[in-house]
Amino acid sequence: MKASKYLLFAAIALPLVLSSCRGERFKHQPVHPNMNMDQQERFEPQEENNFFEDNRAMRKPVDGTIARGKLKADKAFYEGVNEDGDYIENIPVDVTKSFLYRGKKQYEVFCTPCHGLKGDGNGIIMANNYGYVPAPDFHTDFVRERNEGYYYAAIANGVRTMPSYATQIEVKDRWAIVAYIRALQYSQNVSKDEVEQYDVSLDSLNQAFAKKQEEEQAKKEAQKAKGGGEVSVERGKTIATNNACNTCHSTDGSRLVGPTWKDLYGSERTLDNGETVVADEEYLRTAIVDPTAQVAEGFAPSMVPYDHLSDSKINSLIAYIKSLSKNAE
Repeated sequence: MKASKYLLFAAIALPLVLSSCRGERFKHQPVHPNMNMDQQERFEPQEENNFFEDNRAMRKPVDGTIARGKLKADKAFYEGVNEDGDYIENIPVDVTKSFLYRGKKQYEVFCTPCHGLKGDGNGIIMANNYGYVPAPDFHTDFVRERNEGYYYAAIANGVRTMPSYATQIEVKDRWAIVAYIRALQYSQNVSKDEVEQYDVSLDSLNQAFAKKQEEEQAKKEAQKAKGGGEVSVERGKTIATNNACNTCHSTDGSRLVGPTWKDLYGSERTLDNGETVVADEEYLRTAIVDPTAQVAEGFAPSMVPYDHLSDSKINSLIAYIKSLSKNAE
């Protein structure tokens, strides 16, 4: 009899239990005996708080407040400058093999589109002429003589049309990139004495280098031949636009990074060495292909050479600059 009672009870209880697990939404609040975790004396984000004069519950940090670990008192490490504000000359991080490889990885991710794998300024963006100011070649004397702090500041703050990478590249990775750039430069400028320390044939290296130089020269000549054509003001204006010249040179007399082109041709120019020259066609040509040869007084020597342009393109650019001057005739 007891077994029968248990079976009857199970037969009645089982359907009731199963019917309560149908997965339907509950329309009433569940029993909530402990409310203190839900009903706290606090304010939600963006909520009003009349206690303060501006009625904002969310408060700004007290002036001068610095989060723990965010002091950044080391100017050399975080800014690339010393206490006087000058660029530092050495990387403030231990340069190890793994550190260099880290720099190589980050360089190839962020820098190669413009500067190229070899650091020669022939990245894919430059090769396809998207209208950017040409990236500098890291292997020229002018760029190679810049110290480590300069490179770091360029990455952190940007320079000319290059944007800042401060939000994309961590501080230590910026120094790793600087170290790798130095490694690239060193690889392209090894002295004869250093090479002779290793079992390497200088003749074979010289032959390979000469062959490479011939190939690059042939490539440049082919590019110049391809860029041939008529010389005209309109073409010069297009060339100036494609090479983003208006980023540094205005045409209305306003001061930018470089001298304005308005009334430039035929005017007297004072150079940074104190000499005075006339801005004739020869001056303009030199300014385009070798801008550090004659730097105008009051302007930094920050322009990169445009010697990759064909003669007809350079002449068209000069014609356009002349058209902006009342002295053109």
